[in-house]
Amino acid sequence: MIQETIVTTQNQAGVVHIAPMGIHITADEFIILPFKPSTTLDNLLETNVAVLNYCTDVRVFAGCLTGRRDWPVKDAERITGKVLSCALAHTEVKVIHIEEDNLRPKLYCKSVHTVNHAPFTGFNRAQYAVLEAAILVSRLHRLPMEKIAAELAYLQIAVDKTAGDAEKEAWGWLMATVANYKAALIV
Repeated sequence: MIQETIVTTQNQAGVVHIAPMGIHITADEFIILPFKPSTTLDNLLETNVAVLNYCTDVRVFAGCLTGRRDWPVKDAERITGKVLSCALAHTEVKVIHIEEDNLRPKLYCKSVHTVNHAPFTGFNRAQYAVLEAAILVSRLHRLPMEKIAAELAYLQIAVDKTAGDAEKEAWGWLMATVANYKAALIV
């Protein structure tokens, strides 16, 4: 199973990095697959710990992909790391094994500590749409623009029908990024 989370890591100097990432979950492991090169990978190799943040504020997902990475954090409880202040829950993990790969190494992690901060009250369709759009934006350089445009057009329906202010803001950031990408292709 893959869960969309926000991964927070930091380097030895304490500089925090926040990144949306699909985490593979098995019965007793979390597998993080950051691309090479990436700050998330560098930080994990340097410190061997991360925090998986479970959050419903889709602005964090969209924001990280559109240059908005300054989200409030607080100290993790059992590792040297940071937790998103808006996280409904989080899991602190430690790397136990690395499977090397030239593109995306697999970092097998074990949970050190899990905390629930607030109840999950459900997603609306616009939140799912923003998550899917964020994934598409993360793949602008890998997918044909026609496929991205078609999928975004379908996702727009859910945004139009169910979005609150936070989802509209996140959607706007993502659509501006797509528009800028398309404009750069024309030049």
